[in-house]
Amino acid sequence: MKHRFFVPDRVEAGVTIALDSDERNHARVLRVREGEEVELFDAGGKNYLARFDSPDSIAILRETENREPRTENHLAMSIIQVEKFELVLQKATELGVASIVPLMTDRMEGRIERLRGKEDRWKKIVLEAVKQSGRSKIPAIESPTKFDEAIKRVGRKIIFDADTPSGTQQPSTRATLFIGPEGGFTERELELARTSGASFERLGPRRLRAETAAIVAVALVAARSGDI
Repeated sequence: MKHRFFVPDRVEAGVTIALDSDERNHARVLRVREGEEVELFDAGGKNYLARFDSPDSIAILRETENREPRTENHLAMSIIQVEKFELVLQKATELGVASIVPLMTDRMEGRIERLRGKEDRWKKIVLEAVKQSGRSKIPAIESPTKFDEAIKRVGRKIIFDADTPSGTQQPSTRATLFIGPEGGFTERELELARTSGASFERLGPRRLRAETAAIVAVALVAARSGDI
């Protein structure tokens, strides 16, 4: 795959643009050569083939294939150990989620205060995962949300719970996927999910760690759409 750069504006084929300071540094680290073909993706979620003449002169040649998933899925992930949560951010982005909701659950690990000041780092992790995976849209990282509020989201909701009886998997449609902490959702949260019309699934007969469950759940739902 060609080196990829983000343009924080909407662009179009046939124009010449300059890279911003962050992307200039990225090009310097990658040692991009003059005349080399690169890819750009813009704020509108479009992907382009371009020619790198210099950091101040990137000629946009034509629009190219969009690798975004056909089904828009969102991940509501319980807040877990920061390093593990950041792994989920990276892998969920690679697998195509449209947004990630840090979820405040009854059994969440750690304190919410530990997340303060992480926004810029998380955005960088997600942006790098978008570049690496060939995506064109940057998933939003929403503000930490209490489970009781997140479960009221409009649209289909899937609770992944290890103690749910195995059954028929739901067809692939836009959904928000809920993943609990290491100890799982509490009975109070599960009952609230039932009354909110959520569907329930499990990820096989073995109990997975929270970060593993998040990655597997996103991959499973993406596979139903033919996106992986």
